[in-house]
Amino acid sequence: MRLNLREIIEVPGGSVPFECELSTEMLYFPSVKGYDEAPFAEGRVYNEAGVLNLNGSITADMQCICDRCGAEFQSRKITDVNVTIVEEDDGSDPFRFPLDGDEIDLDEILSTCFILDMETKFLCTEDCKGLCPTCGRNLNLGPCGCRKQLDPRFAVLEQLLDK
Repeated sequence: MRLNLREIIEVPGGSVPFECELSTEMLYFPSVKGYDEAPFAEGRVYNEAGVLNLNGSITADMQCICDRCGAEFQSRKITDVNVTIVEEDDGSDPFRFPLDGDEIDLDEILSTCFILDMETKFLCTEDCKGLCPTCGRNLNLGPCGCRKQLDPRFAVLEQLLDK
């Protein structure tokens, strides 16, 4: 979605509100199985003393897969967006986006901010115990009964205990 800012570029104190849905095709993550509905963004672009700023938020309800135990879980992600719109972008700051004539590409800005704010690990709970490395049982459901693996360097000492 392109947002026309012609009305506020030369008007300090002016603002343009926006509301839109983001395309989930641009928001692929291996641990996100799907989105319940398209992520929703709302906010405004305002001119503060000649500097254009975009403030808003993105809300997404996702179906995720835990990176430790493989269980599916629901997650709601709210991303705050605070970026600066500049006439020319030198690429030094990921939160500065170029003005294209009198418009901005709102989808690109919002998708980039959402992706940069995404977690590196998706966990069903903060204290997820994961899977047993021996039998593969989900340790969140209880202990598996596997004997704890000893360090191979201590195998000789274990033989002494068997005698």
